[in-house]
Amino acid sequence: MLIADKWKSYELIDTGNGEKLERWGEYILRRPDPQIIWPMEKEWSLWKDPHAHYHRSNQGGGHWEHKKKMPQRWTIKYKDLSFYIKPTGFKHTGLFPEQAANWDWIIDKIKNANRPVKVLNLFAYTGGATVAAAYAGAEEVCHVDASKGMVTWAKENIQLSNLSHRKVRFIVDDVIKFVNREIRRGRKYDAIIMDPPSYGRGPSGEVWKIEDELYNLIQLCTNVLSDDPLFVLVNSYTSGFSPSVIENILKLSVGKKYKGNIYSGEIGLVATKTNLVLPCGIYGRWEK
Repeated sequence: MLIADKWKSYELIDTGNGEKLERWGEYILRRPDPQIIWPMEKEWSLWKDPHAHYHRSNQGGGHWEHKKKMPQRWTIKYKDLSFYIKPTGFKHTGLFPEQAANWDWIIDKIKNANRPVKVLNLFAYTGGATVAAAYAGAEEVCHVDASKGMVTWAKENIQLSNLSHRKVRFIVDDVIKFVNREIRRGRKYDAIIMDPPSYGRGPSGEVWKIEDELYNLIQLCTNVLSDDPLFVLVNSYTSGFSPSVIENILKLSVGKKYKGNIYSGEIGLVATKTNLVLPCGIYGRWEK
């Protein structure tokens, strides 16, 4: 399992009873997590008095209960990267801190490539991987997400990290339609990153179900890889798949076209109070 353990301004403090207690900079948040099916050892003071607590609704969704004064949004840093944090309507904060383990890998791969690297980031959300790739010195990063709000947030994260001078294309579009257009244009990329949701809708109502679409998407993306690609990284947060599923798909698609290493695994965070590892999703990688 990859562990994101290099954070200073984020901390997974404790877990239990379906919830996690986290420090995001100066602010403590209490949020639900479906993986946490073990009991809470003790509901100590921070559990009872966070800055904000997200309550799930039996009808789906939920709401934030604000217990202490806190800003509408604030910034946190991971090494030299900076991000805006803002509690959103569906429990999220705009950043998945476990992905720092992948950011480190992305930065290392691009910095050590010793050649220009063009990166395509699909389902790119608020741009954690985009910021990492731009910071690493990618010649160009193409950031694609169906949500205009998330793409705006990603632009702000690039500016916040003092990377406005890097070449980043921000695209609001359905991922599959965009990749098909890039194929027709003959555009190629040396690295592809994707973090597809289990279920989603594109800007024009296109329905995405990961179990129906993931193989076809990865196969499609082999048509925009350059002749000498560097890596393909696939993340999945809520699919319920084994990591081997992504690994098998990469073997049947990218692996049939290019020689390289293919492997997969879980990604997680360690709770400082108990030393328990919270699994936060899975990944699969093809690398040269």
